[in-house]
Amino acid sequence: MSTYPNVKFLTSAAEVHQLAPDLGREIAFAGRSNSGKSTAINAITQRSGLARVSRTPGRTQLINFFELAPDRRLVDLPGYGFAKVPERVRLHWLQLMEQYFNVRESLVGLVLIVDSRRGLNPQDAGMLEWVLARDRLAHILLTKADKLNRRDSDRVFRETKAACSDTAVTVQLFSAHAKQGFEEARQVLDGWLAGP
Repeated sequence: MSTYPNVKFLTSAAEVHQLAPDLGREIAFAGRSNSGKSTAINAITQRSGLARVSRTPGRTQLINFFELAPDRRLVDLPGYGFAKVPERVRLHWLQLMEQYFNVRESLVGLVLIVDSRRGLNPQDAGMLEWVLARDRLAHILLTKADKLNRRDSDRVFRETKAACSDTAVTVQLFSAHAKQGFEEARQVLDGWLAGP
């Protein structure tokens, strides 16, 4: 049975005026294209197909809202990085995400999806800066951890924690394939969403 039995797609937005009503509490998911963002959302909610998974990086081109309960949402932001899209589209995504972070009062935190084999990059650091500048919470999922041996996964975990040591950012290893880190991630979400 799903941990979030009533989760459902709510709406998509290509422009700021199309965003879901800014009420309650919501958690955004962001990450580099092909980092496993949609797979992580589906794994955490135990709903395969909720967020579109594709072998083609950059398939999430809109801001997608999923309702967990009344006034409680997950938000799937467009992937960034090496998606094969025209530069004007990439710039639009960037502007849309910047506007999203600037205007959303209901945003309580960001789950940043980072491929554990690649580690944090400057774009990931930029996403963290955006959300931390607004005094919001941040949690890093180091995805695809099953593709690393124990020593390497421990190393990337330590390095990521060290890179965020002067902030309140939390970090965990995660693997949808190996079903690793699901409960820890849900505890983070549930804690963030439990406010008034």
